[in-house]
Amino acid sequence: MFGPHLTLDLYGCDKKKLDDYDFIMGMLNEMPEMLGMHKFSTPQLTKIPIQPNSFDKGGLTGFVILIESHIAIHTFPSDGYASFDIFSCKYFSDEKAIAYLTGMLEAERVEKNMIERGRDFVKHYPRNVQKAATIVKKERALLQ
Repeated sequence: MFGPHLTLDLYGCDKKKLDDYDFIMGMLNEMPEMLGMHKFSTPQLTKIPIQPNSFDKGGLTGFVILIESHIAIHTFPSDGYASFDIFSCKYFSDEKAIAYLTGMLEAERVEKNMIERGRDFVKHYPRNVQKAATIVKKERALLQ
């Protein structure tokens, strides 16, 4: 498997926190380190304005690109809802991520989905260093 992809739907969140730019930016800034990951770039966060005559009631949308992949969030303050996503080539504690997010956003309920991405990926790039070295040596021999 290439890596886990955790999606979380958080319901009954504190509406003010979901609309607080600095608060959400702080979460995106500190989560990677808390999960043992590394930021590739600074988090990006955009305030989405309320759209008249649309289902879109505003909120915040953001992400942080990680060396290991990415973390993303979409907030819907008027509904007390946030969707959150962590994709990584590195294993991480989904329970730690859930505890952090439910605590920070004061979520009343969480819907969790964990997907194992790239099940065939290990055939090409195995996690075992010795297996990877063997594949690389074979490929280099073919090039000579």
